[in-house]
Amino acid sequence: MSWAGEPVLVRTPATSANLGPGFDSLGLALSLHDDVEVQVTAGGLEIDVEGEGAEVADRGERHLIVRVLRRAFEEIDALAGSDLGQPAGLRLRCRNRIPHSRGLGSSSAAIVAGVIAARHLHPHGRVLDDDAALRLATEIEGHPDNVAPCLAGGLTVAWTTPDGPRLVRLESRVGRVVAFVPERRVATEQARGLLPAAVPHADAAANAGRAALLVAALTGGLGDDVLLDATEDRLHQGYRAPAMPESAELVAALRAEGVPAVISGAGPTVLALTAGDRIDSTTAKVGNGWHIHPLDVAPRGARVPD
Repeated sequence: MSWAGEPVLVRTPATSANLGPGFDSLGLALSLHDDVEVQVTAGGLEIDVEGEGAEVADRGERHLIVRVLRRAFEEIDALAGSDLGQPAGLRLRCRNRIPHSRGLGSSSAAIVAGVIAARHLHPHGRVLDDDAALRLATEIEGHPDNVAPCLAGGLTVAWTTPDGPRLVRLESRVGRVVAFVPERRVATEQARGLLPAAVPHADAAANAGRAALLVAALTGGLGDDVLLDATEDRLHQGYRAPAMPESAELVAALRAEGVPAVISGAGPTVLALTAGDRIDSTTAKVGNGWHIHPLDVAPRGARVPD
């Protein structure tokens, strides 16, 4: 058996994790996409990046998608009992629209793109089923909250078991959101480093209740007033505020006006889970320095377009 000769194009959505109280578990796929095309060649490594991340196009084998492809090929070989090894060469073309280091799942989109592309290029790729793809993407990313909606689309709840990560996909009744993206970047590692090793029991209990309410609000169309209560967080946003004071201030200002606003993922993007008729009034509440993106919830996850 031989490698697929034609290039494969994978489209992956941006994602927003946590959504307030759903720390490391809830995620939402959004209608902002990266396109990654990969082709097996006779030799060498060629990387072309347009848009976000163009500055890392010269990383060669250290480029994230290349590393994921190599890892996925090895995993497929192991699952299939194959000794095919690595292809002679690779050509990678990325058209990136998801902002990097802003809390919109750019690294998860790259990881998932690499995993899905490898599945289509490798002659035994079918052994990497959806469960195996989730497991591999989570191992590379470190946690499943962003890779889950990137793979499945819509609203997802992800968790980890002794046998690996799992996810449930739900239909969100919130059709549109508004992402406020600042110029400034914040590394996920920096944001996670601000979290304490322990939190008060009362805060943990409050978040558990709010996370349950949030799932009900997002899937039941319960309205902005319930969403405002449901998006209250005590586990991570306050601790991370020193790394993104402008984002913390915007969340507080929007919430004071009744808008269900949260930090997207590790930040610093702010996400407003607001109904369509409130988008204009929401965007009018911020000043300069923010790129404002009204987005739909993406019903589909990573895919190879027809």
